[in-house]
Amino acid sequence: MYQDTFEEDDLVAEVELVAQARYSEHADFDDDFEAEVVSTQQPSPAQIPDGVRNFILCFNRYILENNVLDLHNAYDNTFNKLSDKHYSKQPWPEAELIAPLVNNDEVILTLYRELYYRHIYRRMVPTLEHRFRSYENYCDLFNYILNSDGPVNLELPNQWLWDIIDEFIYQFQSFSNYRDRLKSKTEEEIALLRDNPQIWSTYSVLNVLYSFISKSRIIEQMLVSKNGGDMMEAAGEYGTRPLYKTLGYFSIIGLVRVNCLMGDYMLALKMMDNVALSRKSLMARVTGCTLTTYYYVGFAYMMMRRYADAIKTFSDAIIYIQRFKQYGRSYQSEQVGKKMDQMYALLAMCVSLCPTRLDESVHSQLRERYGEQISKMQKGEEGIQVFEDMFQHACPKFISASPQLDGKRPDPHSTQVKLFTADVRNQIMLPTLRSFMKLYTTMGVDKLAKFLEMTPEQLTMQLLMYKQKSRQIKKVENGNLLDGDYVPTSDLDFCLKQDVLHIAESKVGRRVGDWFLRQLNRCDDLVASLEQKA
Repeated sequence: MYQDTFEEDDLVAEVELVAQARYSEHADFDDDFEAEVVSTQQPSPAQIPDGVRNFILCFNRYILENNVLDLHNAYDNTFNKLSDKHYSKQPWPEAELIAPLVNNDEVILTLYRELYYRHIYRRMVPTLEHRFRSYENYCDLFNYILNSDGPVNLELPNQWLWDIIDEFIYQFQSFSNYRDRLKSKTEEEIALLRDNPQIWSTYSVLNVLYSFISKSRIIEQMLVSKNGGDMMEAAGEYGTRPLYKTLGYFSIIGLVRVNCLMGDYMLALKMMDNVALSRKSLMARVTGCTLTTYYYVGFAYMMMRRYADAIKTFSDAIIYIQRFKQYGRSYQSEQVGKKMDQMYALLAMCVSLCPTRLDESVHSQLRERYGEQISKMQKGEEGIQVFEDMFQHACPKFISASPQLDGKRPDPHSTQVKLFTADVRNQIMLPTLRSFMKLYTTMGVDKLAKFLEMTPEQLTMQLLMYKQKSRQIKKVENGNLLDGDYVPTSDLDFCLKQDVLHIAESKVGRRVGDWFLRQLNRCDDLVASLEQKA
């Protein structure tokens, strides 16, 4: 279904191209780059701690045996513990030092380098050389998986496969933001970036993601499953393998993220056409994937002014995390709290722009975290700065699709902030207008205009805007994320006859049954907790 943009032969050729993209002519990096890292001193093979040596030996054996269970424990627990103990402020030993321990196996060394560079990004400040070499290593890894003769005999835990895709996109995003900060760079650095346009290029990153989708036939599999068939009927030679199927699925989520980072929110939601936002889907197996999906889908809805759908998306994600806190010990587990806080902030903005009844637990947490900001955002002009600050805190770090080494194009992040702020400014008076109208059933336009300190003509414009904003496209049940019907999203409606407003408010009754079931679940959880402590 992607033939209009990417042909499969072109995808494979591009992956081969980026895998061959070396930078040996620029191998002599300045000492200034090395100074950016906290510590890069490498131990000798004899100085590698016994615990690290044993980890590498087990790591090697688990991969060769496709022992996914033990490999998951080593990856998710042991690696993080050893990093905290031995390498909290310095990199792990380079691959060349541990090569004798893994019999110089290039696949093992490539996987080890993936962890090595990710550790540097997490614990230190990567140099330009690190950024280049990490990209080269990803090219080697993806070239091995995609361009070998037939499916490769390799199995990795779902958590690691998600982290590979997620980290690949993060490093692409980090490099794009780094590349566009020209003021802090020397002429040599700018020349190096200009001479290597293929390094972390948008085209090569998109090709990798589309290649995994194409190779695994994951779109075709999900389409067959959606129609009630067996996914294996459309899997093909590669799609039957867990490695390819999982990477293809996670690549779809990765494309949702990349398109949001570039400001193409419609295409981001289009990528989810056959992916169900469900706790039974593949994304639910990895908490980080679930959070990423809900965050970017909700953010895309918000930027498309579909606030009701954004509120539901953020609320579902928050409820999911509240009930199933399966963070694990992945390197990303510390990011869960940050992502949750960002979603609460986005939810607060959406609720301020489109007042909606929330789940009781979500509402209480939202008031506790951002109650003061919500009150300010509903107070007219003084709330605009609060909206901007909240958006800056909660939005992703946007990127440009192509390098901006001339420094003449606008910053993509500030562009998106301005677009959102302009939209908020257009409707900033609507919460105040709504609060006045809730007090009356009929009211003269002149009287309401005096309350709001504006002219009747200005009030009429605001009323028309309120009418327009109170109707939004809302996703239909079991439909695609982009599909929907225009429905009223406000509990307040009005009509204007001559100079008199006729106002009607529909009050939604409390869902007693849902509340009762939640209390039963909480009671069961409390009893189970007491029994464990007894």
